[in-house]
Amino acid sequence: MFLALGLAATIAACGGTTTTEGGEGGEGTEATEDVAEGGEGGEGGEGGEGGEGGEGGEGGEGGAEYSEGQQANADFEDQLEGADLVSELQKGGYVIFFRHAQTTEDYADQADPNLDLDDCSTQRELSDAGKADAAVIGEAFTALEIPVGDVISSDYCRSYNTADIAFGTYEKNSALNFEPAEEYTDEQWETMKSNVTPLLSAVPAEGQNTVLIGHDDVFESATGIYPEPQGIAYVAKPDGEGFELVANLNPEDWAELQ
Repeated sequence: MFLALGLAATIAACGGTTTTEGGEGGEGTEATEDVAEGGEGGEGGEGGEGGEGGEGGEGGEGGAEYSEGQQANADFEDQLEGADLVSELQKGGYVIFFRHAQTTEDYADQADPNLDLDDCSTQRELSDAGKADAAVIGEAFTALEIPVGDVISSDYCRSYNTADIAFGTYEKNSALNFEPAEEYTDEQWETMKSNVTPLLSAVPAEGQNTVLIGHDDVFESATGIYPEPQGIAYVAKPDGEGFELVANLNPEDWAELQ
């Protein structure tokens, strides 16, 4: 069991309660460096709060305060690492949740009245850095011979473009979308949780791993963990009824696995 964090993730998956910090949470309080820059600004919620003037989060330069979800992300401890993680993934049986790769803009497009899920120009799109990160992830999966079965993306361009670059295939599933708000009601938070938890809990086909590519708030609603930076992956071990988180990796970490 995962220390306190793994337990929290398992409880969340099995129906425990989590609290929301608001909109897509600051979809871009990118790891520690982005927190220091004030978060991804208008993506809302806790992260948006941290972006006061782009000066260093809520606590000024170098003194950022983390939300509960950000702190959970920072405190997470891997159960599997390096060669052990690769060996397990090669056997299959895991669900790997990726937050989409880096984008060119950082605003709460899910709450934008002009949003059109069929028109990428109305959404945040992948930056060149994000496309490069997605390519690195895909190359690592190939080199490490990690078997991938279903690749499931949200309906947003930045998610399925990440999937396409990394894995060359995807199917869309609106269960990975966030609710159309910058700050969520409790009901909207629970809706996201009830939508994504079955995907995180589903056991993949034998010898395969399932890849999910979605968004920060969606993942936090089910786990209590705000996933950052963009492109981060959390590896879950599902049992059909719930799941346990066993590792997380930033985009560049995949290339360092052996």
